[in-house]
Amino acid sequence: MDVNTLYNQIEVFFNNEYLFALFIFVMFVILSKIAIFIISRVLMNLAKKTKTEVDDLILETLKKPVSTILILIGVLIAVNIITLPAIVNKALPGIIDTIIIIIVTIAIIRIFKIILHSWGESLAKKTKSKIDDQLVKLADNFITAIIWILAFVFALNTWGVAIGPLLAGIGIGGVAIAFALQNTLGNIFGGISLIVDKSIRVDDVVELEDGTSGTVLDVGIRSTKIRTWDNELMIIPNGKLADAKIINYVQPNQKVRVVVPFGVAYGTDPEKVKKIVLKEVAKIENYIEEPAPFVFFSEMADSSLNFKAYFYVNSYSNRFSAKGKANELIYNALNKNKIEIPYPQMDMHMKK
Repeated sequence: MDVNTLYNQIEVFFNNEYLFALFIFVMFVILSKIAIFIISRVLMNLAKKTKTEVDDLILETLKKPVSTILILIGVLIAVNIITLPAIVNKALPGIIDTIIIIIVTIAIIRIFKIILHSWGESLAKKTKSKIDDQLVKLADNFITAIIWILAFVFALNTWGVAIGPLLAGIGIGGVAIAFALQNTLGNIFGGISLIVDKSIRVDDVVELEDGTSGTVLDVGIRSTKIRTWDNELMIIPNGKLADAKIINYVQPNQKVRVVVPFGVAYGTDPEKVKKIVLKEVAKIENYIEEPAPFVFFSEMADSSLNFKAYFYVNSYSNRFSAKGKANELIYNALNKNKIEIPYPQMDMHMKK
């Protein structure tokens, strides 16, 4: 076969739209196989050398979408070469573009989930609260919905639908929904701020500004559950909790100060009282030496000299038992040293 004959055959081949379209389609199929080979062999080998598995999972997720998209592009180009009925030429590109948008959207969502769940696992290891799991789930659902909405808008654009008025309508609808759900959204963002600030965690013992106190059972996205000392369950919206003043007895550490007020009779040596009380405080179980304890002479009241003993114990859970024991030890020590503990009294002098 001479060169001219070969050239003529090639020219006939490329002038035949069906053969040329088939050639284009086959080339893109081969290209898709090459892309899978590069991802599977070259990029996956490089990803295995890294410490994280995120890149391995992302590459594994990309193999099928990349291959399918390349084949669909080949179909799209081949269809444009072939002379088809007008209705087919008009509809088929839009259908293929829509399928490509759906495939790309699914791939993006899967990659996003891989990254988000990897971040969520690392966050969960650092916290004891369950709110991080709920936060990850909330972010997952919210961003997935946003991605699908954007994909839907792009798909409409491929079919020639004017998306400007649609976006304006979505914006107005979003504002209306935001107003309707402002309390719920406030609680959700309040829950997010609690986990970011780490001001309250599960098992913390807290006291709110209204006097409510107890143990935190759960910090949820919408509300926080607190078990009071009467074994009652308090459910507080996170929006209110985020703006409230909270005393956390566990943070920054569990040691807590105990204050014991007491009084002695006038005429008693204050320094002697301080030495006796400090000696007794040191006998209390779970007592810690730092910060150092001290006894403060607070006032000269109507019926007594008033003092306050300050000392620390190792945990908030030992606070009440330590205070009860301190009262007992101080009372016995003052009696043993013949120091009078007066009761409220008033002296009346009657003049004849």
